[in-house]
Amino acid sequence: MSLFDRRTLLVMPLALAACGFQPVYAPGGSGSALFGRVAVSAPNTVESYLLVQNLEQQLGRSAGAVSDYTLDVQVSTEIRGAAITTTNETTRYTIDGRAQYALKSNETGQVAASGTVTDFVGYSASGSTVSTLADERDAKERLMVILSGHIVNRLFSTPGLSE
Repeated sequence: MSLFDRRTLLVMPLALAACGFQPVYAPGGSGSALFGRVAVSAPNTVESYLLVQNLEQQLGRSAGAVSDYTLDVQVSTEIRGAAITTTNETTRYTIDGRAQYALKSNETGQVAASGTVTDFVGYSASGSTVSTLADERDAKERLMVILSGHIVNRLFSTPGLSE
């Protein structure tokens, strides 16, 4: 007998409604309230460019001076060896990423939300030099997608932004 059956599907919407669940992109939800209203700070590194690009895809690009909020983001990364052979060769690396953010209201100047998100990704260094550099670049792109997702999730769950 399976733990997941049709009765579970019938009860799930009732359970979600009872706990106060509201879809983020529903009318009046925090996703629709922030979409196109946030100007993200200008990038100054390759990593910050990738992060800003992903944030603008998820939050919508604001029309500059018309934005209600400004999102300041600082990102930092650290590459560390994760797998080292007995001959002291590194065959796998991890990239630890950290992004600090602050969402400020352009009307009042108050910080509406702020925090720090962290995560990591890994990549292999067992191929050629060109392959390893391509893997590192791809890993940094993946890390910025992950960090931007964490930031957007935190912004959407911030009370008071869904007006």
